[in-house]
Amino acid sequence: MSTMRSRDLMSWMWGDALSLLEQAERLHCQFFRSTPARAPCLEPPVDVVESEDAMIVYVALPGVPAAAIVVAFEPGGVTVAAERRFPASRAAHIHRIEIPYGRFERHIPLPLHILEPAPPELTDGCLVLTFRKVREAPR
Repeated sequence: MSTMRSRDLMSWMWGDALSLLEQAERLHCQFFRSTPARAPCLEPPVDVVESEDAMIVYVALPGVPAAAIVVAFEPGGVTVAAERRFPASRAAHIHRIEIPYGRFERHIPLPLHILEPAPPELTDGCLVLTFRKVREAPR
């Protein structure tokens, strides 16, 4: 019979406590927010990858239809906004909620003065924003 060391028990309990706090915060944000109903509550994860001739931004948006996504190009970058609607009806028995739902908005700072955007694409649950680097004419 093996015994669990005190440090292992504390790590396990701390991990569970952090997980529960994260879930509580997510639920609070989704259902009990005191901000106006249209205020953004979550930010989707973003990857920005730069190559020699382009910058590509990947925004994780699983379950969000392309027609619901608004992309705004601003002087300091690009803003992506939409709403991920909750798929269950009020009568449904919910066993687990881990995917964030509700209105979201994410601002990605980019030097748009040297980038030229291509049309946005929604591929495999990710919004893909490609920006071609604009070459300056030699002086």
